[in-house]
Amino acid sequence: MIIDANTYIGHWPFRRLRYNTVEGLVKLMDRCGVDKAVCGSINSVFYKDCQEGNEELAEDVDEYPERIIPFATVNPAYVAWREDLERSVKDLGMKGLRIYPLYHNYSLADPRLGELLKEAAALRVPVEIPLRIVDVRQRHWMDVTRTLTLDEVAGLVKAYPENHFILLNGIGYEKTQFAEMKQNNYRIEISRLTVLLTKTIPRLIETLGASKLVFGTGMPFSYPEPALLKMELLEAGLEVKEAIYWRNLAEFLQ
Repeated sequence: MIIDANTYIGHWPFRRLRYNTVEGLVKLMDRCGVDKAVCGSINSVFYKDCQEGNEELAEDVDEYPERIIPFATVNPAYVAWREDLERSVKDLGMKGLRIYPLYHNYSLADPRLGELLKEAAALRVPVEIPLRIVDVRQRHWMDVTRTLTLDEVAGLVKAYPENHFILLNGIGYEKTQFAEMKQNNYRIEISRLTVLLTKTIPRLIETLGASKLVFGTGMPFSYPEPALLKMELLEAGLEVKEAIYWRNLAEFLQ
């Protein structure tokens, strides 16, 4: 079993994406042996009302209930976010949330985000935080100019122990306070981490335990093969690999 924590469908306004429909995503999943994928809407990041993207996502993935796990994008700076959250989870069957502070122009210290996280905890749905979507060093001039820092995210994870956080597209965890954060309310997705060069994944397994890591690819922004190759090259037992491939994420999706 492989569950991918980090996939998208939708239109990226700054360059062409391939496989960015649900059919294209499932085709990539079939090609590389991914059984299920957590998926968010790129359109929701850019629509004025991100709920319209959530509605599209729910409709698009309806034919693949056993393959695609939809996550709603919710913007706490938008006046109707409570209605968006309730409809996404209770009516549309979204299994979690994604938040984009940089794109939606609020900070991780914003009290409106705190209210959203409290509601998410009450609904028992996990929250994914992409530290970036694409590399800002090669960004379009209209795109955001920075990524979230690990210190910012660590502060949020500590401040809201009742929430389950899944951190996407991050790098450098082993050099920050995450290396010593033992609480069990977060998971680190591996798509930008290394096995051989800086050996980030083995180091995090040694310091935090394999239970903190989850598999992810970043499809369709990235092809899935590099993430799968990392897992093949990882010198670890079957139990550790199964935990990363699906068990650790499945604990947050129950």
